[in-house]
Amino acid sequence: MERQDGLTSAATPAATPHDAPSAKWWQLAFGVLCMAMIANLQYGWTLFVDPIDQKFHWGRAAIQFAFTLFVATETWLVPVETWFVDRYGPRVVVFFGGIMIGLAWFLNAHADSLALLYLAAVIGGIGAGSVYGTCVGNALKWFPHRRGLAAGATAAGFGAGAAITVVPIAKMIATSGYQDAFLYFGLGQGIVVVFLSLLLRKPSVAVPVQRKSLRLPQTKVDRTPKEAVRTPVFWVMYAMFVMVASGGLMAAAQIAPIAHDYKVADVPVSLFGLQMAALTFAISLDRIFDGFGRPFFGWVSDNIGRENTMFIAFSTAAIAIIAMLNFGTNPYVFVFATAVYFGVFGEIYSLFPATCGDTFGSKFAASNAGLLYTAKGTAAFLVPFASMLSAAYGWSAVFALIIVLNAIAASLAIFVLKPLRRRYLTEGEQASDGKVSSLTLA
Repeated sequence: MERQDGLTSAATPAATPHDAPSAKWWQLAFGVLCMAMIANLQYGWTLFVDPIDQKFHWGRAAIQFAFTLFVATETWLVPVETWFVDRYGPRVVVFFGGIMIGLAWFLNAHADSLALLYLAAVIGGIGAGSVYGTCVGNALKWFPHRRGLAAGATAAGFGAGAAITVVPIAKMIATSGYQDAFLYFGLGQGIVVVFLSLLLRKPSVAVPVQRKSLRLPQTKVDRTPKEAVRTPVFWVMYAMFVMVASGGLMAAAQIAPIAHDYKVADVPVSLFGLQMAALTFAISLDRIFDGFGRPFFGWVSDNIGRENTMFIAFSTAAIAIIAMLNFGTNPYVFVFATAVYFGVFGEIYSLFPATCGDTFGSKFAASNAGLLYTAKGTAAFLVPFASMLSAAYGWSAVFALIIVLNAIAASLAIFVLKPLRRRYLTEGEQASDGKVSSLTLA
């Protein structure tokens, strides 16, 4: 219900007859599958970089700029896309996204110039952002009491979705060429997303927060995007997101070039009864760990708090990169260190949306999380910089930068974000209660 002061009350009914108990789980499942279908646009990209360079000799840095354009458009347009989601529901936005991602990889398959490659990246970014922002925002609306788990499970589809297709894509590139891999996987992914879009919907009524935990402070007041961006809390989260995302995007885009430069890419590695080249094994295991880490750390944060979980994850990421820096030329260390790193890196895509929802409420959860998600686009501009940095000073300089950024973000989580957010929520609650009391006395 709406209070007389215009703020959303926590007395809103928790459900309607149109929302069966199983409905939210089905919506979560559809969102996860949609995310899995767009995962290769980001995490499968590294497999295409060297084959494209071998064919056209454009240079890694020029080719990686397409990745930067993809991530920038994927993230910076999400606030626009989620604006449509908050008002018209998820179906039409995801349907549009499915068409765009299929078109993007079709163009990639036929790109014979950097201009066409860049155009495809922009189209793919628009499509991926439409799907990503919609599915995460929809999960936050359906699961206000388990935001960490719901956002993590949804983001896991994006993190792990490439795991089952890495080997087929790598084989198709080796046997038929990268153009066929772009064409057939792109069209297939787009068709699946279009079909799933028809099954998505938002809750009939926004579900309010019904409990309050000292470990998991949550707002009782829904804040608009305009209100959210005026708070220091938002910009601290944004800065942290940029710091951690930049390292992960560098690693995701450069893992194949790193493996080739470390001379471990084609070295056979035997683990868990399987034998693969170190690079293929690393990418597959990275996707599995990434996919598992997102819901796991989301669940952990639901129980011990968002900032505490951030500190653990960011610190672990720094340690994993230290291992890569010192022992990465060993193929087994390369495989395990990258797996651990991505296992803790991916949690930013569950923790930050969940923290955003806790801080600014459910009503505008998709739009607010979409604004925060643009930090990933900002971080993407460090990916070409990583190529230039590695060319000038080697991969050790890139790894050192990632370590420092994660260490700073871990410190900010505990010593800045945690007290700042708690104070903001307390002040907001007091102001809200004060307005209600004034209206009651009147």
